[in-house]
Amino acid sequence: MSFTADRLLLFGATGDLAQRMLLPSLFALDADGLLAPDLKIIGTARSELGDSEYRNFARAALEKYLPAERRGQMAGFLNRLAYQTLDATALEGYAALAAKVGTPERGLAIFLSTAPSLFEPTIKGLQSAGLTGDTVRMCLEKPLGTNLATSREINDAVAAAFPENRIFRIDHYLGKETVQNLLALRFANLMFEPLWNAAHIEHVQITVAETVGLEGRVAFYDDAGAIRDMVQNHMLQLLALVAMEPPAHFDATAVRDEKVKVLRALRRVASNETVTGQYRAGAIQGQAVPGYDEELGKPSDTETFVAIKGHVDNWRWKGVPFYLRTGKRMPKRVTEIVIQFRCVPHSIFAGKGATMQPNRLVIGIQPEENITLSLMAKVPGLDREGIRLRQVPLNIAMPDAFSGAVRRIAYERLLLDLVEGDQTLFVRRDEVEAQWEWVDAIRSQWDADGLTPKTYTAGSWGPSAAIALAERDGVTWHE
Repeated sequence: MSFTADRLLLFGATGDLAQRMLLPSLFALDADGLLAPDLKIIGTARSELGDSEYRNFARAALEKYLPAERRGQMAGFLNRLAYQTLDATALEGYAALAAKVGTPERGLAIFLSTAPSLFEPTIKGLQSAGLTGDTVRMCLEKPLGTNLATSREINDAVAAAFPENRIFRIDHYLGKETVQNLLALRFANLMFEPLWNAAHIEHVQITVAETVGLEGRVAFYDDAGAIRDMVQNHMLQLLALVAMEPPAHFDATAVRDEKVKVLRALRRVASNETVTGQYRAGAIQGQAVPGYDEELGKPSDTETFVAIKGHVDNWRWKGVPFYLRTGKRMPKRVTEIVIQFRCVPHSIFAGKGATMQPNRLVIGIQPEENITLSLMAKVPGLDREGIRLRQVPLNIAMPDAFSGAVRRIAYERLLLDLVEGDQTLFVRRDEVEAQWEWVDAIRSQWDADGLTPKTYTAGSWGPSAAIALAERDGVTWHE
């Protein structure tokens, strides 16, 4: 059933995500006239607040986290907000929550941003209060489990009240403009798709590097590690978008059908195809930073860095390695995809002394959104001593290319899609389970091999073994 909700219920409404992302995103949508005038937003959490107190809380969050140029009159948005205190584990509190929500005219969208342990009691509470009917859709924020088994438990609990077509699993990377532009780059331009295969692409690199350390996420991160925190969700979604076949249509079913085919085609990773690391004290941008063990306050075997050599065993990608790399306390914050093309089969310029470099496509996702294609060009001159060729970058800086367009937070698009009921940029259950199956196999291999993280200095690009992982194939990481 397609409907635009006129109620939005936010669980975890006083949490960090709500302050940094959800409230600023909803305000920006409201300021641009993209929310229906009758949409009411109800927040709920354990904090004892009334409506006016929550509106003051929201105002403070907007003033702290919204860029000055995107702030405007807040009164209209704040008047949309209401609040109901709730202990999610106490069944008796849901009747009051239902009364606060009221009776939607069109439908209710629920955004669940709580600890996974609260998912099942929350679903039961919503059921008891009549908040799981045919005009209610549920949005789940990660993490969705710690492995395939726990993910299935969570999905089963949610599926007991909501069918798949009313479950929206968020991966906020899919809301980023450049990630969506990857689909436009591939499927709206004739020049790329004929070359997008093993015959013309040598390898693919996907890097998600962070300069931060634990940043207040001590308990969660030490249980998760880099592979669960980044690889299982964000990086595998990026890989699926790079490697998927052209969908017949740009809709939720067609796009997600093609993504899950890629995830199911991932080859099990061998022992010598992964490297893990854990940062030690160092310096980033001239500032001294402590090591992971110092931040944690105890020794730990949790990886803060992982590099993986993966393969997609299908017709299009057979033999093409996909190098994945993510870590904390890296030299710079960057998320990018590198498509390395093969060399031309024959250089007509070799006899004139010219050297060739293969073309490379770099898709920058953050902090800068840009697309760079390196092309070979002749260096100007009379060439009396031979022809010289040089790589020349063709740059498309997205903010410059679309200077009149508003740059939006990823959650703006995803929240609007949730309210309007478009699942295209949300993750389906079979995708999540295929991702966990691959990651669980890697972790099982680590356990079987007795693998422990190698140390690396904060401010470096990880353990030297990660460099060797690529270099033994003649590949250099793009930095």
